[in-house]
Amino acid sequence: MQLVNNATVNTHLSYHIEFIKHKKETPIQLSYKYIFGPVPSRRLGISLGVDLVPHKTCTLNCVYCECGKTTNLTLKRKEYVSIELVKKELKAFLSSNPKLDFITFSGSGEPTLHSGIGKIVTFLKSNYPQYKIALLTNGTLFYQPHVIEEILDVDIVKVSFDAASHKNFISINRPHSGLELPQIVDGLIHLRKKFTKQLWVEVFLVQGFNDSEIELKKISKVIYSINPDKIQVNTLDRPGADDWVKPVDKKALADALAYLGRAEIIECFNSKQNNKAFKMDDYNDILLTLKRRPCTAEDVSQILNIQADDVHRCLDTLLKNGDVKKIKMLRGIFYKEN
Repeated sequence: MQLVNNATVNTHLSYHIEFIKHKKETPIQLSYKYIFGPVPSRRLGISLGVDLVPHKTCTLNCVYCECGKTTNLTLKRKEYVSIELVKKELKAFLSSNPKLDFITFSGSGEPTLHSGIGKIVTFLKSNYPQYKIALLTNGTLFYQPHVIEEILDVDIVKVSFDAASHKNFISINRPHSGLELPQIVDGLIHLRKKFTKQLWVEVFLVQGFNDSEIELKKISKVIYSINPDKIQVNTLDRPGADDWVKPVDKKALADALAYLGRAEIIECFNSKQNNKAFKMDDYNDILLTLKRRPCTAEDVSQILNIQADDVHRCLDTLLKNGDVKKIKMLRGIFYKEN
């Protein structure tokens, strides 16, 4: 499907041809469907993303999800995308030995829903042992022992845990009807017993729901039973799935640390840029990036390594064309696919 219509391309083609004449051309890159980035991650540094499920295929429908509302709420594990095609893209990208801090299973859904995630982990560890692997997961499927077995070679597993009461679990995470909070907790405890690498737990605070002393103490008790290596506290940084969701303020984030013990607040990631010349393909790259999650213009510039002025020009064009819309947040103006 063509993401940018011909009128947009024709209108701006002459400018960009002239612009590129004055810039050093960068090598043409393949168009990837299942991997994205590398992106600057607040948690992991420079991370190459691997997206194993179709957009918003998940076991939860969290109100704060930056990828939007879940359209396929499911517990069914299967080969959602071809294992061989994912491996082919990884081979192509990693053949140049790029500098990465992590290869990260994340994206626009729950990675452990893919039944072949273990095979892809094995492929990476066998062929590219120089790279560390991270898994960003909601942790809902570890009550199934075979899911734990499939990810034991991952270097970091980061699980989300936002609610220790049934009421908040339903209100914040909006789970599939087949999920129960006690089974998820049991699964995370069993994960800790088997998994010998780094286990991180992230608590996402939603104003008016899980930020009270009572709720934080409940969450702390569960996390203590899981015994992770790191606890991180986060709140809304970009538009979530529902417009009414509000971030907690800095004081509430700091106060949460008192209840959660050895926790840390996730800080913004800063990266140095080495911008490339703008190309017509960058229109599509920007739209694909915004489809996965809302971003500021600065985010887009860092993720795609495009000069900031050109990102703004492209975003202005996409806004006028109705391809994207903007939302004002505390961190600035975010753009998302319309």
